[in-house]
Amino acid sequence: MLAASDLFSEIVVGDIVVEKARRFVQRLGSDKVAAVRVDASNPESIREAIKGSQVVLNCVGPYYKFGPPILKAAIESGVHYVDLCDDFDATEQVLNLDEEAKEKGVSALIGMGSSPGVSNVLVRFCADALLDEIESVDVYHAHGGERVEGAAVVKHRIHSMEIDIPMFLDGAFTTVRLFDESGTALEEEVDFPDIGTYGVYAYPHPETITLPRYLRITNRVTNLGTVLPTAYAELIKGMVRLGLTAETPLDVRGQEVAPLEFAVSFILSRRDGLLKEAGITEPMGCLTIVVTGKREDEENTYIFSMSSRGRGMGEGTGIPAALGAMLMGMGKIEPKGVFPPEVGVNPLDLLALAQKQVRIEGKSGLPIAVQHIDKEGNRKRLDIQQLVK
Repeated sequence: MLAASDLFSEIVVGDIVVEKARRFVQRLGSDKVAAVRVDASNPESIREAIKGSQVVLNCVGPYYKFGPPILKAAIESGVHYVDLCDDFDATEQVLNLDEEAKEKGVSALIGMGSSPGVSNVLVRFCADALLDEIESVDVYHAHGGERVEGAAVVKHRIHSMEIDIPMFLDGAFTTVRLFDESGTALEEEVDFPDIGTYGVYAYPHPETITLPRYLRITNRVTNLGTVLPTAYAELIKGMVRLGLTAETPLDVRGQEVAPLEFAVSFILSRRDGLLKEAGITEPMGCLTIVVTGKREDEENTYIFSMSSRGRGMGEGTGIPAALGAMLMGMGKIEPKGVFPPEVGVNPLDLLALAQKQVRIEGKSGLPIAVQHIDKEGNRKRLDIQQLVK
């Protein structure tokens, strides 16, 4: 998307494996895109790569490891920043860099993917234009079947299952544990348009800590998700439940082996077989956001869904991230400091830019389906573009 737009005169793709970055750039076939070697664990390497840039778009995961140091390097370099951070603990760490970013005049938009990202912006849209008061926000997501899944993705999922998971329940911040009663009490069966009905479980995405912090939400914010197929999600959960994801090495017949590294390799070795057993032959996914509140003292619910077959998390995160970087480059992201999408992204700006830059299956804009449920329980499909107008 960035290469196809006319906004940036030069785009540099950085990776520690520079040969792969070069092959990727060659496939793009754009004279304005180049590749450089960057070691994301070396702040000096990052600063050298981003020197003189207008915007850095950080796509390096897992964010609990790489988010804070890469943002810190961008702030020190005085370069505006966008990322896809979906780890809540990393989100809390980078929000603590807010004053440093303000002192440097840097705008840092974090979590600009699908969830978090588009989910946050749509909730702000409800707060700005559709509801006088928001009572609850429930974010649901399911996806799977991507052609390739890397170790960082699996480690992110494992990390998400092992930690205290933040939720906003009964008007207060709290935490739940995935395998404890506090976590299982939140589990639901959700009908995802176009991809099916799946069980979802507590997921530690940043919406549950940022939405109640920056918007007035009176009762609840939850985030529940799963990875497809269900057997693949259960395999990962089983490894975590059995304690096979520890990082302390064990002696295995004279070899030092970290259980986590074994677990990740084993999980990935089973992935293709489980996809085949489930009949999943292409990427697919869906993000659904349910926002309930009052307008003129009457109860209203808005349900936003973005679903796809043939596209997965690459597009689901990459397209919003590109739009975020473009809005930053256009000067549409006005706040300085470190902030989530509901603070820095005007929903109308995002939707207008998407309408111009995104074309999926012959249609322009983000593929957002909207339903409205009124106080009587009547459902009606709405056009997002009509709502914007």
